[in-house]
Amino acid sequence: MASETMELTNFHLGRKQKQALKERALAKGTNLAEEIRNAVDAYLAGVTPEELELLDAATRQAASAIAEMSEMLEATNRKADRVFAELEKLRGGRPAGAEADTGAPGKATRRKASH
Repeated sequence: MASETMELTNFHLGRKQKQALKERALAKGTNLAEEIRNAVDAYLAGVTPEELELLDAATRQAASAIAEMSEMLEATNRKADRVFAELEKLRGGRPAGAEADTGAPGKATRRKASH
């Protein structure tokens, strides 16, 4: 994306506005000027502050849900790993899906249960 030539513009902000913009820029890894340009772009695009707040809240909610789902998936994977390890122990060290050695490739023999 080609960079646009910037023009120096002076305007007045309230102390609280400037501080809030500085904090936002610091949190996002940007700078005060970029935050002001982003705000102007949103205004010119017709995005209202209320819509931005709703979008921000929805984004935080989605991030929280994704983090929760990720932890659930990790817990499920840990449980599956434990189950597979236990199955391998029960099979005498053979991984699940390994066939018994019968001498014939791909053919497993059944052992009759002793009574």
